[in-house]
Amino acid sequence: MQLIRSAISIFASLILSTSTVNAESELPDIGGSGYSIITLQQEYNLGRAWARLLRGQARIYEDALVSQYIEDLTWSLVSHSQLQDKRLEILVLDNPTINAFAAPGGIIGVHSGLILTAQSEGQLASVLAHELAHLSQRHFAAQLEEQRRNRPFFLASMLGSLLVAAADPEAGVAAIQSSMAASISSRLSFSRQNEREADYIGMQTLTSAGYSPFAMSEMFTRLQESARFSKKPPEFLLTHPVTQSRISDALNRAEQFPKDKSIDNTLHFNLVRARVQANYAKDKTPLLKKYQTLQETTDNDDVRYAIAYTAIKLKEFELAKAEISKFSKEFSNKLSARLLRAELATEEENYSSALEQLQTLHSLYPGNHAISFLIADVYLHANQPEKASEVYEKIVQNHPNDSRAWYLLAESYGLEGNIIGVHEARIEYFLLTANVDRAIKQIDYALKDPNITESEKARVEQRKKDALVIRKSLDLRY
Repeated sequence: MQLIRSAISIFASLILSTSTVNAESELPDIGGSGYSIITLQQEYNLGRAWARLLRGQARIYEDALVSQYIEDLTWSLVSHSQLQDKRLEILVLDNPTINAFAAPGGIIGVHSGLILTAQSEGQLASVLAHELAHLSQRHFAAQLEEQRRNRPFFLASMLGSLLVAAADPEAGVAAIQSSMAASISSRLSFSRQNEREADYIGMQTLTSAGYSPFAMSEMFTRLQESARFSKKPPEFLLTHPVTQSRISDALNRAEQFPKDKSIDNTLHFNLVRARVQANYAKDKTPLLKKYQTLQETTDNDDVRYAIAYTAIKLKEFELAKAEISKFSKEFSNKLSARLLRAELATEEENYSSALEQLQTLHSLYPGNHAISFLIADVYLHANQPEKASEVYEKIVQNHPNDSRAWYLLAESYGLEGNIIGVHEARIEYFLLTANVDRAIKQIDYALKDPNITESEKARVEQRKKDALVIRKSLDLRY
């Protein structure tokens, strides 16, 4: 929690220093949206610093199939949005609470619990479209401009509160409530204006991408119902209040859009939702029985997949095989079904079969996150750490901010005896999670290694310089 508390002062110092510089120069933000107080690049830098702190405090969701689905869904919306700066970073957090947020500089965070609340892909997409609208309209810069003469610490405290909420929901509720209570009425009015604009532009994005405009009001209703039967409101509702008038506005607005056929509750969404439900179920047996009861009236690939995946988690492998054998011919050839068969083989410890399946998929879908993480894990189980390292190296090459991949790369390097590789991967992991002191210690350990080569030494020394720059970005005190 100390790191979280320091985050608020970090953001405050960054915002205050930005405000001072721009107030003196009064230069416009060329290429921005009319906000002179903070530039697009400053927003980007702020967001990346905040993301490091977030990774250090909140758990990243480990099911790569779920994470890739959220990323793919978000990017499918981006092409239909008004977002100009597309340097996005999408973080799926291992948190069963209902929350999603956008932070300056293209950071979008989604709690895995939001997938459980949504009942269709359109409903989930409506939340993502709303967050993209906050980014495209630069509402953080607008909020900061509004508060420049009133409460310059407000945006800093709200960003700090979001960080707290991601790591500790109980503390997050209190922190956000405190921030909201401290704001003046004009700021609340300004926030409502931002929410209305994000709703409007988000619905445009949603419908342009092919989803029903009514998905947004449906999701608002779901969120309102979740709050009604909960002892404490979801974090999302504290920063995005849902009222009956807002639901009515969304319904009225949806009526103005064409009633063309739109994307329905897609199969992929149902599969992802089933995985999240099984992963969070403390007792998976009742969940399995629920699916089996549903199957009596609705026997389709969605339900068969849910039964098979839950059965795998319960190590009821014969049941899983039976359900997989019932997949329709069309679905059986889809990536989701083929990955599930590989997961089953892995859980049965039939690593040769799992590798054979995954190697084929890896060649067909190069760069696929879910396949890459699965095959690397099987390589480790099959005592082939060198091959696992090759896969993880490819992941971090394409996704250098993937802290989980760096962590696992360090583990695989350790198993293969690549000591300098362990040092370098750990350094990257610590820097990505705002643990700069630990990164510097790891750098010092690496430099003391008697077997380090000159090229490796030069590379590690450069990372020490980079670490000092990162530390400054995390603790700007002007």
